[in-house]
Amino acid sequence: MKGRFCYVFFFICLIQLWQPVAAQKGASSYVLVIHGGAGTILKKNMTPEKEAAYTASLKKALETGYKVLQSGGSSLDAVEATVRVLEDDSLFNAGKGAVFTHDGRNELDAAIMNGKTRAAGAVAGVTTVRHPVSAARAVMEKSEHVMMVGPGAEKFAKEAGLEIVDPSYFRTQSRWDDLQKVLWDDSVAAAKAHAYTKPEKLGIINHDYKFGTVGAVALDKQGNLAAATSTGGMTNKKYGRIGDSPIIGAGTYANNKTAAISCTGWGEFYIRNVVAYDLSALMEYKGLSVQAAGNTVIKKVGDMGGDGGLIALDRNGHMTMSFNTEGMYRGAVTKDGKIEVHIYKN
Repeated sequence: MKGRFCYVFFFICLIQLWQPVAAQKGASSYVLVIHGGAGTILKKNMTPEKEAAYTASLKKALETGYKVLQSGGSSLDAVEATVRVLEDDSLFNAGKGAVFTHDGRNELDAAIMNGKTRAAGAVAGVTTVRHPVSAARAVMEKSEHVMMVGPGAEKFAKEAGLEIVDPSYFRTQSRWDDLQKVLWDDSVAAAKAHAYTKPEKLGIINHDYKFGTVGAVALDKQGNLAAATSTGGMTNKKYGRIGDSPIIGAGTYANNKTAAISCTGWGEFYIRNVVAYDLSALMEYKGLSVQAAGNTVIKKVGDMGGDGGLIALDRNGHMTMSFNTEGMYRGAVTKDGKIEVHIYKN
C-alpha cells in the first residue's frame, strides 16, 4: 500500500512539472517584430511579383535583426540594423523611397528608444542623412537632447560621422508620380470649394498616400527591449509638418516593464492619443496583455477617425500586430529562428 501511494504521489508530481514545460513549448516566444506600413493593401491589387518583393524584403530585415540578437547583440543594435535595411528599400516610405512633401522634397523622421534606461533619440525633417534611424541613435547617445530637427539635425549627424547623401538619393519616380496625382486632386478640390464659396483647406487627405512607415521592436538575450521607427511622412504634407514617428510616446516607445512599440498610420491621431505610451500604460497600470492593450489603443484611434496599426513586443516575448486597415506589411521571428511574414488582414 505504501509503495502504491509513493508511486501515485510521484506520478502527480511529474504531471505538475510537465504541464508548464509543455505550455511553454507550445507557445511562441518572439524576439523581433517589424512593420512596413499599413493601409488599403488588398491582394486583388497586388501582383505576384510585387507581393514576392515585399515578402523578401521583410524577410531580409528580420534575418538581419535576428543575426544581431543571436550573436548576443543588444535590442538597440537589432532594431537599428533592421530599420536600416528597410530604409534602403524603395518599397517603403522611409529613407530611399520616401514620399514627397507639397514642395517636392523628401523630409525624413526617425526615433529610437532603449527600454532598459528609457533613453531616447529622434530626428525630424532631415533631407541628407542616408539612415535617419542611426541619426536618432546618435542624438540619444552623443547629445544631451532627445530630438533634433532640420539643418541642425543634419549638421549633428555629419559631425557624428554618419553617411550624408545628396537629397536626390531619396527620390523615386513612383513617389513623385504619387505627389503629382495628389496635387491634381488638391486642385480639383480647391476649385470645387471656390465654386461653392467654401473655405479652402490645406489639402485633402488620401488614405493611400500616408502609409509606409517602417519600424522594429526587439527583445535581446539580456531581457532588454528597444523600439525604432522611420518614415518619410505623408505625401503632400505641408509647411514643416511632423508626424508621430519621431515623437516619443506617440509613434515610438519602449519600457522594459511593459513593451516596445512602433506605430504606423495617420500620425495626427497617434499624437493626439499618445498611442505608444498609452499602450504601455494600459499594461503597467491596468494589467492588460500586450495584445489587449494594442487592440484597445488602435480602437481609440479608429473611434476618433484615424487609421493605421502598430507592433508591440513585451518582456516575455509576447507580441501583437494590431491594425484597423485592410492590411499591414509585417513580420516576426521567434527565438528559435522561425520567421513569419504577413501582408493582408486575413
